[in-house]
Amino acid sequence: MNNIDSIFTKKRTIGEFAGGYFDYLKKVLDSINSESLNKLEIELESARSEGNTIFIAGNGGSAATATTMANDIGFDIIKKTGVKKPFKFLALTDNCSVMTAIANDVGYENLFTNQLKIHYKSGDKLLVISASGNSSNLVNAAEWVKSHDGRVIGFLGFDGGKLKQLCDVMVHVQTEKGEYGPVEDAHLIINHILAHWFQCKLK
Repeated sequence: MNNIDSIFTKKRTIGEFAGGYFDYLKKVLDSINSESLNKLEIELESARSEGNTIFIAGNGGSAATATTMANDIGFDIIKKTGVKKPFKFLALTDNCSVMTAIANDVGYENLFTNQLKIHYKSGDKLLVISASGNSSNLVNAAEWVKSHDGRVIGFLGFDGGKLKQLCDVMVHVQTEKGEYGPVEDAHLIINHILAHWFQCKLK
């Protein structure tokens, strides 16, 4: 029985269950290494100052987080700060024609790698978002970037999976395997922390 199931067995209503979930999510958030956030900020700021693109990729709920990050740290920063050197975030999850063509023609495991082959330039970075850290399309993309002397940033969960060994910088949200909700919640919160931090810093 994982933590979420355990919370459910102790609560009688959805309101009580929500309270237990909030308490557990706080423990998960408190366990995140703050130094990893400092390293993440340095990595992103380096890309911004040097005009490099940060490609973002994820599956399922993590794909939605990738799209949100491209908005929150891309467009929203320009809108709220007027900064002349913006963050160049590009989510590899947003072009359904390209994605379905790649998945259909050469396999879903090549979904992100084939897009990188088109757009990636020296100095660019890849940000992979994954609870399990084992999705083959993300692992393949990370390996491709590393083979081209690029840097890989990870938003990971569970035990970090295969991606843990491929990331130069990572924020690891450690939970029991299968607890996708708290991991994806935490990743989205980290996005909002970054967005608000850079809004304040770059004004």
